[in-house]
Amino acid sequence: MDFVDGIRVFVATVETGSFSGAAARLGMSPKLASKYMAELEQRLGTRLLQRTTRRLGMTAAGETLIQRAPDWLADLDVMTSGLRETKRGLSGTLRISASIAYGELRLMQVLSNFRSAHPDLTIDLRLSDRYVDLAAEGIDLAIRIGRLNDSALVARRLGRTTLQLVAAPSYLDRMGRPMNLDALETHNCIRDTNLRGNGSWPLQEGGVLRLLNVRGSFMVNSPRIACDLARNGEGISLCPDYVVHDDLATGALEHVLPTVCGPELDIHAVYLGQRRLSQRTRAFLDYLGSEQQQLSIHR
Repeated sequence: MDFVDGIRVFVATVETGSFSGAAARLGMSPKLASKYMAELEQRLGTRLLQRTTRRLGMTAAGETLIQRAPDWLADLDVMTSGLRETKRGLSGTLRISASIAYGELRLMQVLSNFRSAHPDLTIDLRLSDRYVDLAAEGIDLAIRIGRLNDSALVARRLGRTTLQLVAAPSYLDRMGRPMNLDALETHNCIRDTNLRGNGSWPLQEGGVLRLLNVRGSFMVNSPRIACDLARNGEGISLCPDYVVHDDLATGALEHVLPTVCGPELDIHAVYLGQRRLSQRTRAFLDYLGSEQQQLSIHR
């Protein structure tokens, strides 16, 4: 057994709470992860984990090891990758999390550009609209939009996005262009269930925020689908500007009530504050800072 692999399995098992979680993070079978863990304990001459039918817990020795092992692995990665990176650039695996629409529309090109300078780097991009636990899933860095609730995360602001009221000209020609916020209640509104507010739309006019109850034929959990439905003439949608930007530019969509918009939401890169950043994560974080024009309509 490679001692380093055993330490990696131990750390991943503690952070994910299971051998299966550690195995998924490290790209091996749960059986092999369990074997590495047993061999590590045999080599150290002490138990690190307490195994029960319901969960894994740490022994006193495990508690001591987990305080230093993650930083030790990070130092080892920096030291060994630095030997190769002088010629070939960064190496290893960079795990990134983002929402589906933002990852597809804004982040993909940035990742492609970054990796072109680092041919030995593997990028593991996890796109999901659910909340992602960075520690449990082994995520190095996540892009999050809106209010941040996790105080354990360190955040770097990349820009902001604004929610826009949009509809296809064909829909507005057919159903009429609303002249004020109250008129939205008579229109077919396409609701994105990812938005907070129990179905109400947070809309601002003249600096005043109003929560408007809207109704419609479609409820979706994707801003891209909400945009597609609006483009197809199904109704009015409230979407992030990075989703509707191109359609507004071509005229496929038009602004509804141009003086009204949703709240501005900050876009952040976040990472675990208690963990030392790897060289590849630090480099990508710095690169994100230089690519704010691509990452945000508004800087």
